Amino acid sequence: GSQVGFSSPTQDAIREDLSLSLAEYSVFGSILTFGAMIGAITSGPLSDLLGRKGAMRLSSAICAAGWLAIYLAKGAEALDIGRLATGFGMGVFSYVVPVFISEIAPKNLRGALATLNQVMICGGASVSFIIGTFLTWRALALTGLVPCAILLFGLHLIPESPRWLAKTGHEKDFEVALQKLRGNDADISEEAAEIKEYIETLDRLPKIGVGLMVVQQFGGINGVAFYASNIFKSAGVSPSVGTITYAILQVVVTLLITQVIDRAGRKPLLLVAGSGLVLACMIIGLSFYLKVNELAIEFVPLLAVTGILLYIGSFSAGMGAVPWVIMSEIFPVNIKGIAGGFATLVNWFGAWSVSYTFNFLMSWSSYGTFLVYAAVNALGIVFVLKVVPETKGRTLEQIQAAING
Repeated sequence: GSQVGFSSPTQDAIREDLSLSLAEYSVFGSILTFGAMIGAITSGPLSDLLGRKGAMRLSSAICAAGWLAIYLAKGAEALDIGRLATGFGMGVFSYVVPVFISEIAPKNLRGALATLNQVMICGGASVSFIIGTFLTWRALALTGLVPCAILLFGLHLIPESPRWLAKTGHEKDFEVALQKLRGNDADISEEAAEIKEYIETLDRLPKIGVGLMVVQQFGGINGVAFYASNIFKSAGVSPSVGTITYAILQVVVTLLITQVIDRAGRKPLLLVAGSGLVLACMIIGLSFYLKVNELAIEFVPLLAVTGILLYIGSFSAGMGAVPWVIMSEIFPVNIKGIAGGFATLVNWFGAWSVSYTFNFLMSWSSYGTFLVYAAVNALGIVFVLKVVPETKGRTLEQIQAAING
């Protein structure tokens, strides 16, 4: 989250301090997602080879090195290397963290706990948005070391994923870890038997996870998130006020979702979010259409702000967290590394594509850009209705049995 939120409040200061051209800063802004694609490619193999905890330790160290490189940067090259490194760590985290949570959480809490990952992402981005308004960009880079340090320490306090231990043949460690997670007095025999059967027999195609990643990213979220300040400015709204409101809203909505995801279900949240995203994109598109054609100019700022806030509210209500929750639930453990890594790669390829092309699309047609995003989100609604299964209230093994049945 702190990585995603870093570029928006620091753009002008970095360009001024290091004399970067618009093209150089665009590379810096978008290379994060290129690094994330590399991280996504390796996230599955790394998490399978090193374990979920080992992959997170490695990613934390790489992120810390990247933040230090950004802090010490004297020119575009060092900035890009640091940004690439933090992007790599982010790409690994984006797959490993929800998988780890889903593999250790009890079924009745899994959705809420997995959604907390998105809460932390929103929180990190929001903190960067807010404190970036009064910290220097170098000081803001140093704050990125804090979550890295907390994670490295926290990993010493929790057991490895029991499902990963079972997959790799660590029978005794598997039962010890599961017992520790469920409590010393809990009867784990039934769950342990389900996990073992799941490891041995289940398999399926990853089209659901990949499809959700495509919808999530090509619906335009990173175009809005990375360039929110410029969108507010283009609409005639104060960038500081707009981005702070944006930051607070996404955290509040995501926190609310953690309370309802295991009751409302995954599909209803995705459908509501998708509908909100379509409407939001149309409202934003209308605001830019009116501005370009100098029609009803007095309504342009109101429409732009309403559309952007509806967009981030809708995204946070479902399309942000729920695809990661579902992806972490539907892949059987025997292909989770490869399939999950590929789905995460697709996600970050989409993030890079949208963040890189956003300014070009806006130059082509500001309102047309958001009509394209509206169309993608509309297709996403159809995809969710036709393809995506409901997974609430089921163990990972029951989900696989239902899908394969």
